[in-house]
Amino acid sequence: MDTIRVSVGTYTVGNGNIVQDNLRPVEFEGEKLAEVKSYGTGRGGGPTDTRGITETLYKTADGRLVVYVEDWSHWQGEPNTYSLHEVTEADLGPNGRFETLGREAGMGRPLTIDEALTPDDLERHFAEQEAEDDAELWEAVDAA
Repeated sequence: MDTIRVSVGTYTVGNGNIVQDNLRPVEFEGEKLAEVKSYGTGRGGGPTDTRGITETLYKTADGRLVVYVEDWSHWQGEPNTYSLHEVTEADLGPNGRFETLGREAGMGRPLTIDEALTPDDLERHFAEQEAEDDAELWEAVDAA
């Protein structure tokens, strides 16, 4: 296990290089399992390296899974926000809030058909299933 040192809070550089630093240091024993970066969108709609989010998954010495999130910007006046979140394996699995990070850590699995379908497809499937169930129920009532 390593000593992990991160900070939580916000850090902003404003006009005239005025700095607002609300960061607080955090230190714990753990190991880094995975990291993913995603980049913001530029004016033309494509990715830009001036804004982004870095998520890092750690396993602490006591066995907890935590994600360190760095929501960063190189733009003057935009805050950089750093946070630490305790997560479950469900958070790292399909449709979890840190699914991409879970896949990067080898915790992913193939999606089930229901997980892969769009909400419209699922709604239509369940409506059709309900209509079939209703028809079977009426047939049973008529037969009785």
